[in-house]
Amino acid sequence: MKTQLLCTFTTKRKAAATVMQIQKQHNIVYDKIFILTTDNRQSPGEVVCSYNIVPDPNVQFLPGTILVHRKKDSNTLYTINALNQLIMTINNGILDTSYQIDWQNYKNSILLVGTINVKKINTKIYDIINV
Repeated sequence: MKTQLLCTFTTKRKAAATVMQIQKQHNIVYDKIFILTTDNRQSPGEVVCSYNIVPDPNVQFLPGTILVHRKKDSNTLYTINALNQLIMTINNGILDTSYQIDWQNYKNSILLVGTINVKKINTKIYDIINV
């Protein structure tokens, strides 16, 4: 079964309503939604709901949702564009898809595309919702 890992950005105040929307809109695989707090100074009070779904072309993502990938050993969430930007930053501007990342440098974080360099947002588990 092919799944997709999604992250929906919201606030602590809106987290319960967001979780209800996620459950209403998607069939959650593995029956868990992880709510992560962030150290994003530009968006204080921001949380990220992380969950797996089976892709359905008839169902749209909720606003503020992105498709991510996860490195399990370091618990790093990342977009492909952020990974490419990270490789180019570390590898003198060269995108080498075989470049080996030291994922421990990005432990418990989300990597997103930044204006110049990769934006690393540290995360901590705030709550785990059993669906």
